[in-house]
Amino acid sequence: MELINMTNKLCYVLLFSSLFYSLPSSASRINPTVSSIKIYDVVRDFGAKNDGNTDATTSFLNAWNAACASLTPSQIYVPKGNYVLGSICFEGASCKSLTSFIIDGTLIARNIDREQFWIGFHSVNGLHIKGGVLDAKGKNLWDCKLGGRNCPVGAKSLDFDNSKNIIVDGLTSRDSQFFHIAINDCQNVNMGGILVTAPADSPNTDGIHIERSEGVTITHSQFMTGDDCISIGPQNQNLWIENVNCGPGHGISIGSLGKRQWDEGLLVQNVTVKSVTLTGTQNGLRIKTYASSIEGNVRDIYFFGATMTNVGNPIIIDQFYCPHGNCTTGQESAIKISNVLYKNIRGISSSPQIITFDCSLEKPCDGLQLQDIKLTYKGPGAPHCEVKNSHWRVGGLIQLPSKCLV
Repeated sequence: MELINMTNKLCYVLLFSSLFYSLPSSASRINPTVSSIKIYDVVRDFGAKNDGNTDATTSFLNAWNAACASLTPSQIYVPKGNYVLGSICFEGASCKSLTSFIIDGTLIARNIDREQFWIGFHSVNGLHIKGGVLDAKGKNLWDCKLGGRNCPVGAKSLDFDNSKNIIVDGLTSRDSQFFHIAINDCQNVNMGGILVTAPADSPNTDGIHIERSEGVTITHSQFMTGDDCISIGPQNQNLWIENVNCGPGHGISIGSLGKRQWDEGLLVQNVTVKSVTLTGTQNGLRIKTYASSIEGNVRDIYFFGATMTNVGNPIIIDQFYCPHGNCTTGQESAIKISNVLYKNIRGISSSPQIITFDCSLEKPCDGLQLQDIKLTYKGPGAPHCEVKNSHWRVGGLIQLPSKCLV
């Protein structure tokens, strides 16, 4: 099974590389490695100030518009320094060639509390973002939320919508107001070397959130934040997550699913999480759904290799997820979870509940497999597992507390 997934991964990488470097278009996209690349410097060519005080939003938009109009591949260069930006949307529908952002500076947010996103890319086909620091200055909004006041949701720091063939590498996102990075309605997105930082108590600061997308790859990245390190929402297929460090945070999660009426018929399929490390997180590897009448499927999920240190709920399926305690009681989840493999999962739990399969009576979990699992607990209380409405089997070396999975 792992060999099959590794083959799929190779296919994704080859397909992505092929698409990025030879994109079909009436504008005749050109290989970006040729010497005809046009460089647009936001300071030299468009007058952006890098003093950390002067608003540079217009300069960045003008640089983008010039790059979009270029008939040959173009590069927007952001030199060292601090650039203040308000909410900004880079629209790609009319772009005529590949564009790259090379960022050596720090982008600082201003007046974005009531915006949906801070930096957005919409309908972009073929984009490479390399380097840079995004500083969203989210503390004031977190304090508002934690104080129970009537606060705006806050802006996602970096938002990709209806886009494809995206590469992001070496980017740092700091203190986002809401999600650090959001990927919505996208295809073929490759993210590597991402660093996400926010305090453990910063609310709703998911590292990367993915919805309605296909062919997303996240590798060699580190997430230290106040919510899920990576959250996988509805309508996602063919995702690959590998060599990721998570903590603090809420773990790596599929879900939550089944809350919104427009998610009816949702599907999450073929997700691989491989060689990840979780340290001090509230959860480990999690699938979570609301107990609602919204139907859907979560299937073909592969967790290959995880090392955990002081992780609560190392392996958990929760089909009665209700974070705010205001859910309808007596309802069973209508989302079917099937064919989930946990292999080579090792580490130390910070809670006595080592494994939780709390599945729906209406749609029991099927095809849960545990292979080569070694999870221990040394704290107070008797370690145990909770299994409801689940069909599972074990194989290989299994080292768990006594009376688990019996």
